[in-house]
Amino acid sequence: MPRAEGPEAAVREVLTDLLRWWRAGEPVGVATVVGTWRSAPRQPGALMLVGPGGQVVGSVSGGCVEGAVYELAAEVLVTGEPVLQRYGVSDDDAFAVGLSCGGILDVFVERVDPAGFPELDDVAADVAAGRPVAVCTVVAHPDRSRVGRRLVVRPTSTEGSLGSTRADDAVAADVRGLLAGGRSDGLTYGPDGERRGEGMRVFVAAHAPRPRMVVFGAIDFASALARMGAFLGFRVTVCDARAVFATATRFPDADEVVVEWPHRYLAAERDAGRLDERTVLAVLTHDPKFDVPVLEVALRLPQVGYVGAMGSRRTHSDRLRRLREAGLGEVELARLSSPIGLDLGARTPEETAVSIAAEVLQLQWGGTGARLGDVDGPVHRGLVREEPASRATSP
Repeated sequence: MPRAEGPEAAVREVLTDLLRWWRAGEPVGVATVVGTWRSAPRQPGALMLVGPGGQVVGSVSGGCVEGAVYELAAEVLVTGEPVLQRYGVSDDDAFAVGLSCGGILDVFVERVDPAGFPELDDVAADVAAGRPVAVCTVVAHPDRSRVGRRLVVRPTSTEGSLGSTRADDAVAADVRGLLAGGRSDGLTYGPDGERRGEGMRVFVAAHAPRPRMVVFGAIDFASALARMGAFLGFRVTVCDARAVFATATRFPDADEVVVEWPHRYLAAERDAGRLDERTVLAVLTHDPKFDVPVLEVALRLPQVGYVGAMGSRRTHSDRLRRLREAGLGEVELARLSSPIGLDLGARTPEETAVSIAAEVLQLQWGGTGARLGDVDGPVHRGLVREEPASRATSP
């Protein structure tokens, strides 16, 4: 079956069109969401292109302000002057541009061509190969000549400049933290990169390999979870020591199926540096000879984002006893989500996969797990920022 792609895959698709026009020497209007507040429809980093023939690729708002952004991009293509534009419900023309969903978003619109962005070919190659790379763009600055300047940051190198060595060094140091987590965001500095200052806004578009989901136990529940993980944009690995069950045929949605003892595989991935704070580990074996050794390794990994284990409450109690006997402390055991998933009343493998995915998202974004109709506050909890003091258009 076709796999639904995550947000990073959508960015890669937009970059394909951008690179095609760039290689042909054609200027392109590029609109990027660089800030959101309240219930804005898209996350920072969302892209929309206006091609040389007026073609539109991508989206910055899911339809809310596309028409207005299109007109602005067409203007920027002619003038070559980048613009930072804010859209919000309190603007006089908010409903005219269709932003009735209640959010505020800042969109940076620029002209991209080979002369202004010579690093694009190398950046696109990094993204295609899954190598970490971040593009840092000045979207606001007291000196207009520095708006649109770029710094390309990789784990051990930089390319380009934001206008001064001091600014380049400060931004590069901060961006590598974002890059490690594959997180795009906006940063604010003084005009020359002073960390406690204001005046220079830099948007960081971070591109990193897809987050990983490693599922231990080649059972029917694992097949459903692999399908759900792929849908959410994870790179999915299924691992089991039993070769007769761990086959690509049984897990067509997994990126890879590994025949190995789970604890040995996880330790090897740890030693190779292929786990990070976005990694999801789901232990579905509910067999002590498999799950206790792999959980000994997993719960001692400070960098993974989620560790869950399937089993009844009796199995969970026995598992905790065995893990304590293996030397794990209460702080380490507290990181274990077991029995795995949220209480949705799930029964089937597919329903259980939804339950597990719901718990992963709840922990990632800090949600309560309650029904939205029963709680107060913003809907998009993890994306909400303090509302800006001024909603006027800013250069």
